Amino acid sequence: MCTLLFLYKQTKFDLGSGIPRILEVYGKKCFSFSENFLRMILPNTPQVTDQVRKLLIAMDSNSLSAAEIMTKLKLNHRPSFRESYLKPALELKLIEMTIPDKPNSSLQKYRRVG
Repeated sequence: MCTLLFLYKQTKFDLGSGIPRILEVYGKKCFSFSENFLRMILPNTPQVTDQVRKLLIAMDSNSLSAAEIMTKLKLNHRPSFRESYLKPALELKLIEMTIPDKPNSSLQKYRRVG
């Protein structure tokens, strides 16, 4: 599924920071031009769930273990935490492991990206 944006070519618009940012992230391939239109096709980005939002808020800028994050979120069930909070945040690259080569390490911690 794609998001479509059509801008009538004769409409006056300024090239602000939006167009350069789009080019930086998606490249020139997302734009196509016709006689009267500029067509921009952007891929859908995954949605951040409420659980992932809560996880990011709980983490602040600290590196925390899974147990520490669960304590901050007042969660007890580790499998649900991994599936609903940790795994989606890792897949979206919103957090990263401090020891990526050893994901099951007892010293493993997680930190926010960016």
